[in-house]
Amino acid sequence: MNIILGITGGIAAYKTPELVRRLRERGADVQIVMTASAREFVTETALQAVSGQPIRDNLWDKAAEASMSHIELARWADAVLIAPATAEVMARLASGAAGDLLTTLVLATQSPVAIAPAMNHVMWNNPAVQANRALLEERGIAILGPDSGSQACGETGAGRMLEPDELAATVTGPGFADGQPAGVLTGKTVLITAGPTREPIDPVRYMTNRSSGKMGYALATAALRAGARVMLVSGPVDLPPPRGVEVHDVLSADDMYRKTHELVAEADVFIAAAAVADYRPVSVADKKIKKSGERMTIEMVRTEDILASVAALPEAPFTVGFAAETDRLNEYAIDKLERKQLDMIVANCVRDGKAFDADENAVEVFWPGGGQAFPLAAKTSLATDLVDLISSRYEAARGTGTEPRLSVVSIKD
Repeated sequence: MNIILGITGGIAAYKTPELVRRLRERGADVQIVMTASAREFVTETALQAVSGQPIRDNLWDKAAEASMSHIELARWADAVLIAPATAEVMARLASGAAGDLLTTLVLATQSPVAIAPAMNHVMWNNPAVQANRALLEERGIAILGPDSGSQACGETGAGRMLEPDELAATVTGPGFADGQPAGVLTGKTVLITAGPTREPIDPVRYMTNRSSGKMGYALATAALRAGARVMLVSGPVDLPPPRGVEVHDVLSADDMYRKTHELVAEADVFIAAAAVADYRPVSVADKKIKKSGERMTIEMVRTEDILASVAALPEAPFTVGFAAETDRLNEYAIDKLERKQLDMIVANCVRDGKAFDADENAVEVFWPGGGQAFPLAAKTSLATDLVDLISSRYEAARGTGTEPRLSVVSIKD
C-alpha cells in the first residue's frame, strides 16, 4: 500500500515515528505530510529517518509544485491517514478548506481517508467537535478512535489517539484501500465475553484469576471496526468500555453463563474471551469467615461450561477454542482441537508472565488441516488479525453450500 500519513499539531504526534515503523512492517510505503504546527512536537529528521522519504509540508514548494506534485501525490496514495487529527484540522476538513498541503490532498484524493482524533476529553465532547465528527463520517471519512485513558494534560477521559499498532492494522487491513474500511463483519452481530469472573467465598472474599480483559476488549474494538454490532459481556476489569460497544457487566461464572444465553440468540459470532472460573465454592458463607485453625478446606464444584453449552446449541456453531498452557503448547492445543471437535483453536503460552496482564501476546492458531502463527504483537493489533482470520474461516464455512453457522471463539487473556 501507498499511504499518506498526515501529522497535525497535537502532543500525540510524538507517537508518529512508531506509527511509521508499524506501517512499514506491514509492507506499506509511507509519505509523510506535516502541518506547520506538527513541527512543534516531532522533528522532520526523525520522521525522514523512519519513513525513508523526504517530508512534505509546503503547498507552495516551487520545486515540487512545478509539475502539480500535490495532485500526483493525491493519486499515488491508496489511503490517507491523519494521525493525530486535532480539533482544528477536523474543523477545516468539515468545512472543505484547503489552506495547506494536507487539507488540499484530502480534497484532491479519491482514496479512502481516515483520521485518528487526539485532544483533551472536554474538547472531544464539545458539541462543535462532535458535529464535525458526524459530518465527516457522513462524507465517508473513517474515524478511528479516540481511546479513553490518561491524557498529557493530567486528566482522564476519551481523547487519546489510538496506539500505532492498532492504527496500522486497521489501515492496512482487508478492504480499507477499496473504500470499505474494516468491513469484514458488516451486518453481523458479535457477542464477546471478556475478563475474569469472581466466585464468592463469603461477603468479603472471592476466588478469581489474572485475566485483565485486555484481549477481549481489543477483540470487541476490532470487531466493531470490522463493521459488526458488538455485545460485550464483561467480568470485573479496570478498563474503559469501548465506545460504540454494548457492555453488560457481570461478576460470577453463573452470571456470565446466564447473560450469554440471554443474548446469544442475537449473535452471528460468539467470542468467549473471558477467563471463566472452572470451579466455584459449593456454599457461600453469609458472614465473614473468621480465622481459626491452621488449615481450611473449601469444597468446590464445577461451573457451567459456557463455550460447550453454546457449541452444543441445536444449530452446530463454527467453534473455535482457546488453549492457555504453561507447557507442551501445540500438543495440548491440537489434542483439545480434536477431542472437543472444534473447528479452530487459538493457543498461547501463559508461563513466565506471558499473556496475562500484558499488553502484548503471541499465539498459534490451528484448524483441521491447517494453522497460522501470529508473532508477538500488541493485543490491539493481534485482535484485528484474529478478527480477520475468524471472518475468513466463517466465510469459508459459509461458502461450502451449508447455511451460515454461528462462530464460537474461546480466548482467555
